[in-house]
Amino acid sequence: KSEAERGGEEANGSAKATERRPQSARPGRTQVPGGGSAGPGGGCGIGAGWPQPRTMPAALPSLLAWLAVLLLGRARPADACSCSPIHPQQAFCNADVVIRAKAVSAKEVDSGNDIYGNPIKRIQYEIKQIKMFKGPDQDIEFIYTAPSTAVCGRLLDTGGKKEYLIAGKSEGNGKMHITLCDLVSTWDSLTPTQKKSLNQRYQMGCECKISRCLSIPCFVSSSDECLWTDWAMEKNNVDGRQAKHYACIKRSDGSCAWYRGMAPPKQEFLDIEDP
Repeated sequence: KSEAERGGEEANGSAKATERRPQSARPGRTQVPGGGSAGPGGGCGIGAGWPQPRTMPAALPSLLAWLAVLLLGRARPADACSCSPIHPQQAFCNADVVIRAKAVSAKEVDSGNDIYGNPIKRIQYEIKQIKMFKGPDQDIEFIYTAPSTAVCGRLLDTGGKKEYLIAGKSEGNGKMHITLCDLVSTWDSLTPTQKKSLNQRYQMGCECKISRCLSIPCFVSSSDECLWTDWAMEKNNVDGRQAKHYACIKRSDGSCAWYRGMAPPKQEFLDIEDP
């Protein structure tokens, strides 16, 4: 064959060889077991050749975080209600209204909507007030509370047979609100000292601080403080000797001390240094 013909055949053969070259054998890429490939330099780590995980879109993490915040914001509170023990005098001083009353009837009512537009349910007690120890001039006609103890509701017996001592927050217009943490006791369960203290003595100590002693020894931190030791001395009893028979009274020198008994505090008690 002529020299020109031989040159043409060699060119055609080179082109065909190029077409048959595997794609994975391109310069700069190295074939790895399992069909994967490593980039320039030929490095491949553990698991090379296995299907690689898909990359999460850049906007997805922020979207998931936003959804988590939204769900947490709409989460309902746990079905539990816990209250810190307080002395009856503290409950009296913290309350807007303290009354002796009977519950006549009860019904569930709507009280507006929450921030998500869901109706707020409450129990409305119609009551008969017997006496007011603290509160507005107007008698209380209705008491409101949450519908169950799980959300701090306080349930009362209706029918007008049981008398209660009830302390709570005023809502105005003859209405008040109570929770499981407010002082609500049957009148018959109160001691004579507690009943007498409702008239004047508890109010005399509302400027004092009653501190609960969790374990012995414990100490007062200021002169206007009374140490409540029922919890430590009577095995976590919140209805012990001091709760039943004592009131924390502010004396003439500005200090506070426990006073026991049904009678009003005597002047010599108010003027002396030690009770």
